[in-house]
Amino acid sequence: MARRADAQPDNVPGPFFVDRTCIDCGTCYQFAPETFMDGGDHAKVHAQPAAGPARLQASMALVACPVGSIGTDDKTDLHAAAGAFPHPLTDDVFFCGYTSDKSFGAWSYLIRRPGGNVLMDSPRAAEPLMKNLETLGGVSTLVLSHQDDVADHEAYHARFGCERVMHAADGFTGLERLVEGDEPIPLAEDLLLIPTPGHTAGSVCLLYREFLFTGDHLWWNPVQGRLSASRTYNWHSWARQLDSLEKLLAFDFTWVLPGHGSLHRAESPAAMKAELERALAILKRS
Repeated sequence: MARRADAQPDNVPGPFFVDRTCIDCGTCYQFAPETFMDGGDHAKVHAQPAAGPARLQASMALVACPVGSIGTDDKTDLHAAAGAFPHPLTDDVFFCGYTSDKSFGAWSYLIRRPGGNVLMDSPRAAEPLMKNLETLGGVSTLVLSHQDDVADHEAYHARFGCERVMHAADGFTGLERLVEGDEPIPLAEDLLLIPTPGHTAGSVCLLYREFLFTGDHLWWNPVQGRLSASRTYNWHSWARQLDSLEKLLAFDFTWVLPGHGSLHRAESPAAMKAELERALAILKRS
C-alpha cells in the first residue's frame, strides 16, 4: 500500500500520489494519462483528477498498479474502481487491470466470444476481477505470450479450468497445450496463434479478428510516434525478433495490444502495415 510519507516529490499537490516503491511499469500513465505521466524512472501525478469519470479512471489506475505504489487521500471511488475491471476497449475486448509484479505490470486482456472467452496473458489473481470474469462467462482458454508474463496462471486454471496454451520453446511444463514450430496455429475459426520468436524463444502473438495481441514483441511508442520493439530488453535473438516482426506483414489487423508499451489502433489494415514497415526500417538500422 502506498505511503504518503514516501511520496515522490514531483507529484503535484492533491489527494493522488505515487510513492517511491514505483517500478515504472507504465500502467498508470498508459491507462490514465490525464492524471499520471512518466517521471523518468518512476510515474508521477502531473494533474489531480476532477470529480467524475477522471477520478474514477485515476482510482482504476490505482487498483491496476502491480506494486501498490499509488495512493489517494480521497477514497470516494475506490470501491467502484475495484469492481470496474475488466474494462472494455471495444464490445468484446477488455483490459483486465490488476497487473502483477510477477510480470512487471504487463497488461492482460479478455476476449469475450461465443466460442469461449480467452485471456491473453495472466493478470493478478484478484477476487473482484475473478468474480467479474465469472459474470462475463468465465475463461475457457488462457494464451501465454511468453515466459515473462505468466503471472498467476495457475490460479486462473484452478478457478476456471481453462486450457493454458504456450509455445514449448519457452520451456514451461505442466500446461494443457504446448505448441511447436514457427507456422501459425489456428486455435479456433477466429483465433490464430502466430509464433514470433525473438524476445524469447517461444514468444507468440494472438490474432483475433482485427486485434493483434503482441505480448512484449511489438508495441506503440507514443514519444516516437511509431510502432516499436526493444533490442535492450531482448532475451533470445534480436535478429529473430526482426524476422518475426516482418512476418506480421502477412496478416491484417488494425489494433496492436501489447503486454508492455502503449496500445495502438490504425485506421485500416493497410495503414497498420505501413506503420509496421516504417518501424521495421528504423529497427533494422538500430
